[in-house]
Amino acid sequence: MLALLLSSLLLPAMPGRAADAAPSSPPSSMTAQQAQQVLGVLNDPQKRAEFTRTLTAIANGLPQAAPAAPAAAATPPASSDKSDVALEPDSVGSDVLDELSTMRNGIVRQAREFAALFADLAFVGHWFRTELSDPASRHTLFDAFGRAGLVIVLALAAERGLSIALRRPLSSITARAVEAERRLNQRAAQVQAEDSASVPPNASQAERTVEDTRRQDDRKQVETLRIIRRFPFSLLHLLTKLLPVALFLGVGYAGATFFGDNDQAELVTLTLANAYVAARGMYLLVETVLVPKSPTIRLCRASDRTARIITRWWNVLVAMPSIVVCLSTLGGLFHLAPRGTEALIRALVLAEHLMIAVFIWRIRHQVAASLQPPARFQKSSFWLFLGRLAQLWWLPAMVFDLALWLVWATHTRGGYAWIWRTTVLTIIVIVVSRMLSLLLFGAQNRLFHINDDVESRYPGLRARADYYYPYARRCLSALLIFATAVILLQAWGIPALSFFLHGELGTRIIAAILSILIAFTVAIVVWEVANTALQNQINRYETSEQVSRAIRLRTVLPIIRTVLLTVIVIIVAVTTLSQIGLNVAPLLTGAGIMGAAIAFGSQSLVKDFITGFFMLVENAMQVGDWVTAGGVSGTVEHLSIRTLRLRTTSGDVHIIPFSSVTSIANTSRDYNVVVVSFMLDLSESPDRVASILADVVASMRTDDLFAPLILSDFAFLGVDNADGNGAKFIGSFRTTPGSKWKVSREYYRRLGLRMVAEGVKFPVPTSISMMTNFGTTPLMIGQAEPAPPANTNTAPAPLQPDPSHD
Repeated sequence: MLALLLSSLLLPAMPGRAADAAPSSPPSSMTAQQAQQVLGVLNDPQKRAEFTRTLTAIANGLPQAAPAAPAAAATPPASSDKSDVALEPDSVGSDVLDELSTMRNGIVRQAREFAALFADLAFVGHWFRTELSDPASRHTLFDAFGRAGLVIVLALAAERGLSIALRRPLSSITARAVEAERRLNQRAAQVQAEDSASVPPNASQAERTVEDTRRQDDRKQVETLRIIRRFPFSLLHLLTKLLPVALFLGVGYAGATFFGDNDQAELVTLTLANAYVAARGMYLLVETVLVPKSPTIRLCRASDRTARIITRWWNVLVAMPSIVVCLSTLGGLFHLAPRGTEALIRALVLAEHLMIAVFIWRIRHQVAASLQPPARFQKSSFWLFLGRLAQLWWLPAMVFDLALWLVWATHTRGGYAWIWRTTVLTIIVIVVSRMLSLLLFGAQNRLFHINDDVESRYPGLRARADYYYPYARRCLSALLIFATAVILLQAWGIPALSFFLHGELGTRIIAAILSILIAFTVAIVVWEVANTALQNQINRYETSEQVSRAIRLRTVLPIIRTVLLTVIVIIVAVTTLSQIGLNVAPLLTGAGIMGAAIAFGSQSLVKDFITGFFMLVENAMQVGDWVTAGGVSGTVEHLSIRTLRLRTTSGDVHIIPFSSVTSIANTSRDYNVVVVSFMLDLSESPDRVASILADVVASMRTDDLFAPLILSDFAFLGVDNADGNGAKFIGSFRTTPGSKWKVSREYYRRLGLRMVAEGVKFPVPTSISMMTNFGTTPLMIGQAEPAPPANTNTAPAPLQPDPSHD
């Protein structure tokens, strides 16, 4: 019948198909019977759903209109839009973006379907306008609700009056409960005092344990007895509170009988009265258990604040079911379409569930505190985990609350069974995941724990392990969370396992994640191995008395680390970007072009780096050496990859770039040579002078202060030149590096004294003419006036300048 009805409705709308089916029959219009049938189908939820499925099946089988194809062809696909981020066509990134676009479309579709649940609210507005526009309907509506409202107001006034009159009996009940509670507390305190006195001071541990157990049993017995004694008072309190409600119900039924002139007014009055009584009764049941104003008759262990919060919210929550009952009963009475009634009830029930969610959020801390395990169990990791899990009880409670409404509103078959099954599986997955995380975290902790033996063999390994342990723990936590989320999605009915294990995109995502993790792991291993090898090499140099090599390697170590880190970062970055799906070829090309431009634009800077690197590698100088570089002599204070810093004898600091250093004269390497060179008279014997020079060196080598500084005896090299100015004597001896100035100063001091004592003759100094009162007398440079005898014509040899400190 439904198929015939659909064919009769659809044939006029499809002239082409109708012509093919029956070319000679003219199109017919919808009859009143067909319209009534369609209205019945639309008002029945099951028939409406079947009608929708039939229309969907027919629409899927219909051909598309001809103009739609060019429009679809003219519309470019969304994936062909150009973007600022260049993703490769078949990469993980592009597939993920496509999948996110599909998910977005699905979410939009689900949102539209959710909004369609309330589309029938338009029937309510249409009914309201229709009822108000018709005078008869308006009169009937106002008359029924006016009479019902008057009766309800009178019933509420009667209930309120009786409630005021019953305040004294309620206070009496509370006073009797307080007195009973006081007597029970006195008895409990007396029993506890007797138990404490029965234990002797010198009792053993076993006796004390038995006594503690007995006290706990007594306390539990007292608590049970307290609840039993409170129950009669609570029941009497409930019955007293129900008397005004019963009076309300009686006044409501009486008013419906006397003031209800028609069936509609009577039905409205009875419906409102029953709904109010049902809501008030449910509230009083909860209020009897909690009793926020009388803790002595409270039947549960709750604080006054918690009792007030729960009763206040419960008073609001019970009102919504009453309104739903009224709507379900009165909707058909006033000709409201079933679709409108269902939509209105659906919206009200959603508001009820949202209020329940807000109530759950409001009492989350109180419930979490009550769900905590006892203090004696909190030392266990399992119970500690359950305690932390109990603090998040409100999350599944909210999801469960909204899921119940969604299943009810959408009429999903097996929805409630799916909710219970999903809840149980979720709890199992979370508990198993937590237990597995404890095992894996324990294994990771043992893996990163370095004992003393391993630390003694590999110094610094414990510090490096402690440095990487937080990052490894975060990675493991992320993997566990990811695996738990996948299993939870599978438990909720979403095929996440098949997507990541068998799906093309899922397997590519897993492969990309694994590739990135492996790249980072290999990079960290290479970095740590290289640094450890370099540090061990420095330690070997230092322990094997190769201090110069250790200093040289320590100087170059920052450069090696910087270069290695740069290479590792580039490789890992390129690997990560390529796995994501970004095209790295333009990036590498641009980096190469930029590097070439920088190299051409800063040739001097590159030369500084290259020259400095090789000078440091070749150990041309070290910090503390006395060198001559770039025409400047001084002590090396600092070496970098680009510059050399020297401090001269005057205290000035010279910063010299390596590109301007063509040669380096290092005075602090191996040994120094003190060259002795001076002029003597031609009459002096070279052998006698040579023996004097050698004796002075020999005497200095017997001195404890200068003996470590002199490495060889004096070597007389002979007479280098002889002319009218005298004979030039040359000799030398070796000193330790950097000691020649100190040794040479002491050597020339002793040599001058020795030559004066031996009467060594020097050449006659150059004379100049000076005018005096007695005529022109030649005055010799270096002599006093009058001229001394020939044998006193001695002067100390010229000393070489001292370019450094002692």
